[in-house]
Amino acid sequence: MQPFYFFTGFPGFIATRLIKALLIRNRHASFALLVHPSQMDKAKRELQALTNKGHGTPEQFELIAGDITQPYLAIPPDVHTLLQNRITHVFHLAAIYDLAVPKDLAYQVNVIGTQNVNNWVLTLKKLERYIYFSTAYVSGDRVGKIYEHELTMGQAFKNHYESTKYEAEVLVQSIRAKAPTTIIRPGIVVGDANTGETVKFDGPYFIMRFLDFFSRFPIPYVGEGNGLFNIVPVTYIIDATIHLAHSRQSVDNVYHLTDPNPYRAKRAYELIAKQLLQKEPTWMLPTSMASAALSIPALRQWIGIERETLIYFNVEGDYDNTQAQADLTEAGITCPDLSSYLPAIVGYYQEHRADPEKAIMIT
Repeated sequence: MQPFYFFTGFPGFIATRLIKALLIRNRHASFALLVHPSQMDKAKRELQALTNKGHGTPEQFELIAGDITQPYLAIPPDVHTLLQNRITHVFHLAAIYDLAVPKDLAYQVNVIGTQNVNNWVLTLKKLERYIYFSTAYVSGDRVGKIYEHELTMGQAFKNHYESTKYEAEVLVQSIRAKAPTTIIRPGIVVGDANTGETVKFDGPYFIMRFLDFFSRFPIPYVGEGNGLFNIVPVTYIIDATIHLAHSRQSVDNVYHLTDPNPYRAKRAYELIAKQLLQKEPTWMLPTSMASAALSIPALRQWIGIERETLIYFNVEGDYDNTQAQADLTEAGITCPDLSSYLPAIVGYYQEHRADPEKAIMIT
């Protein structure tokens, strides 16, 4: 039987790249893509772009209007009946990823949405794997070594994104005995390791916007920057996920897809500054002062960065990824060192930094 993949989160960047990679693995695979009605026009354009470039044919795809915040994902009953007997793999990526997201919206999408996906997954009769995209930052404010098998450890959370993704993973873990499940916990994902391509300049790209703002002045550090800055290129996430989604040994496992040798935030910041501006930081801006300045809406909108990003300069968690390395290394999949792909990441940002479609709305 040919695989039949079901996705939430299309036409998002990671979902789209996973689909391309799955078609390379099996060019006869079929896909059902759940799309919120508000994203349907964009999804149709993205799907046409995929097929126009030879990534499958229109007959291999079904776009289904739905909503994960609704029971049975708002899929029509007749469509649900057909999918029950066809779906082999479910990739649940749909979520609110904004670090500044309001609590109610984050809870509705990340928690209620995941509960609805879980319930729907348990109705599937041909299911071979449920792949859930969590985040390494379900660890919240924990410090020290953080292991892949750990989840509920009394942690608090830095924002509603973290807390609701934690609650969502608790729900997914609760059905592991009922469905063959693989949980993916990425670090902070940046663009393609070879081309730098990404769709949005958020996360670490706010550092580049900040450095652009100071480009004509002496560059400051932001705080001590002693935390580990755990970023990974999307190419690693895609390669690892495709392998783990089809490996028998990954059933009922949780994987930190994080850098096994992360840089301290201060050193990563230095490397980005040197690559972007050919300058190195020379003075210290206390994190408290930067945070206070960015609490002023007009200022953070002018600079173009979210205040919540500053917290991740001082994350003290050390994400053990022993299980991920053990299961991926034998397949020849390793996370590249930041220094090897940073020129591509920064180069892509420099080429596209004026593109309004890649900008994040700062409120």
